[in-house]
Amino acid sequence: MYSRVIVVAVLSAFSALADTRFRAAPMTHNDVPYGKGQCDIRLQVDNEVEVTVRRDMVVVRTLSGQEARNDGSECNSPLPDRDLRGFQFQAVESRNEMRLVEPPSPRNDFAVIVMIHDTASGAGRYHFRLSWDDARLGTEARRGDADRHAPEGFSWNNVINFRGRGQGESSLNESNRQHLSDVSVDIDRGAKIVVTFLPERGRGGDRPARPLVFTGMVMGHEESRLRADMVTEDRRLHGTMFLTVDDRQNVNSITMEATDGQDRLHLNWDRR
Repeated sequence: MYSRVIVVAVLSAFSALADTRFRAAPMTHNDVPYGKGQCDIRLQVDNEVEVTVRRDMVVVRTLSGQEARNDGSECNSPLPDRDLRGFQFQAVESRNEMRLVEPPSPRNDFAVIVMIHDTASGAGRYHFRLSWDDARLGTEARRGDADRHAPEGFSWNNVINFRGRGQGESSLNESNRQHLSDVSVDIDRGAKIVVTFLPERGRGGDRPARPLVFTGMVMGHEESRLRADMVTEDRRLHGTMFLTVDDRQNVNSITMEATDGQDRLHLNWDRR
């Protein structure tokens, strides 16, 4: 069913070699500002552990004491596996020592490493927050043009988001070409979809101000391939868009042919 494509993998945990591994659950509240990514990692810790967060996977290595337990960890988006802006670590709740050891970087494959040393008896609750700027599309793209052209009834509060860094091109009547850069795909629980492309940077590093937005409805899927009935942002050209995604919420490729019976748009995009 469609839900298998849009729902993030369910929370799981297991112990092996003194490690606790689990995937942070999708965040259920909607008070995180648009354009911000956030993971709240909540643990029950007895003595000393090393916590590694990569994407939405959490690995807790127990150095001494009883194995740590997940206590409601959640993310509104996986930690990006690329350079990111505005990264912050915040100790929200602790009864002893909790500190950031390593921020995300290419050297550690964009993981966050945190040490917790609990010297009190029994297990204590520890909660730290990771946040970052969602700079690939930002607030303006998702809540500006995308919101203005979103399908009627589109629910931003119940969205699964797929992202891709890549290159592509759209052309109208085999001319009027526009080079495309990063893409964001938002799908709500009703299968409504918004696909937003950033234009490729021009000379001097500036981007044209206006993203390219398509909206519509997911009509079906086969494994990692989605098929959506889409319209251009001016509602004039209509066609079928094919998207391939993976279980890490990456967009791998997008193709589309759209027409109004006279003009014809062709779009092709691939992940770098």
